[in-house]
Amino acid sequence: QVQIVESGGGLVQPGGSLRLSCKTSGFPFDDYAIGWFRQAPGKEREGVSCASSSELSKYYADSVKGRFTISRDNVKNVVYLQMNSLKPEDTAVYYCNAIGSSVWGQGTQVTVSS
Repeated sequence: QVQIVESGGGLVQPGGSLRLSCKTSGFPFDDYAIGWFRQAPGKEREGVSCASSSELSKYYADSVKGRFTISRDNVKNVVYLQMNSLKPEDTAVYYCNAIGSSVWGQGTQVTVSS
C-alpha cells in the first residue's frame, strides 16, 4: 500500500523553527524526487522545496531560500524539511509528494504566530 505521512507541524512564534518529516512506504522511494508543497487558506497549493532521488539537485522557492533546508534519508524512506526563521506568511498546511505520482499525504499544519 502506497502511503505518505507528514508530521512535525505545530504552532511556533515568528523567528522560530520546525522540522517536518515525510514518511513514505509502498513505492520505490529512491526512484523518486520528493517535494514539499504548502497551501494557505484561500490560496493555491505552491511548491516549497524538492530534492532529487540522489539528493544532488535541490529546489527552493524564492520565498524560503536561505531559511528552509530539505534532506532525505533513502534508508529510512523519509524526507525532512528544516524550517528556520519562520514568518507568519509561512502559515499553511504542508504536504509531501512523490513527484510525478498522485500520492499525497494528509498534510501537517504549520502556524506561525505570536
